[in-house]
Amino acid sequence: MEKELERFYEVCRELESGRLRVAEKVDGEWKVNSWIKEVILSGFRYGRLTDMSAGPFPFFDKDTIPVRSFSPEDGVRIVPGGSAVRRGAYLAPSVIMMPPAYVNIGAYVDSDTMIDSHALVGSCAQVGRHVHLSAASQLGGVLEPVGAMPVIIEDNVFIGGNCGIYEGTIVKEGAVIGTGVIINSSTALFDAVSGEYVRAENGRITVPAGAVVVAGSRPVSKGPGAGKGIHLYTPVIVKYRDGKTDTSVTLEDVLRD
Repeated sequence: MEKELERFYEVCRELESGRLRVAEKVDGEWKVNSWIKEVILSGFRYGRLTDMSAGPFPFFDKDTIPVRSFSPEDGVRIVPGGSAVRRGAYLAPSVIMMPPAYVNIGAYVDSDTMIDSHALVGSCAQVGRHVHLSAASQLGGVLEPVGAMPVIIEDNVFIGGNCGIYEGTIVKEGAVIGTGVIINSSTALFDAVSGEYVRAENGRITVPAGAVVVAGSRPVSKGPGAGKGIHLYTPVIVKYRDGKTDTSVTLEDVLRD
């Protein structure tokens, strides 16, 4: 057990420095480093439940996975109010966290990204540069199975409030996800520009680069619900990003100075 824990702590240090990532692009394709997930799981397996209470607030978790601490030299802005970053997660310099927000173990958040209030970056989720994760949005986490792709948010993506991106969904560069959109591996994503559905491949949905996605619906076409006005939730690509879209989702860069 001692050897496994030493390995776990070493991998956590590398994850926190950004030198290791649970998933990374290789020849243009995202690949999972399954062995890192296996090491992370060992930290849960060998950790002992301990009291991590802070002031009047009681917390109990495995002693191997405490909350990360930061210093001004890290260049990360964590605004007071109840946010937490767990061990083994990376936040690049110039990341901003508004309270309360949470970043779980194995996650990677790149520079100039905003994590707004009540937002979650789940375990092993990968978030690129200059991303805006709006209030109450959720990026699902995944540790098991170890080969499963985490949620991937590429550079310059805007995710609106109350969105949920789950089950290994990949949101490609420059996409805009409108308020309240939910995407998972079983979601039928309709491209109103091409007139075709974007189907899951290898068990996950990929939102195309520059796509602007809003919440929509489609009528039930089979079974007792057909013809009775029953609709199923369906996110819709209404267009691809243009100058007008860029203006509407421009981040307040003054907040980053």
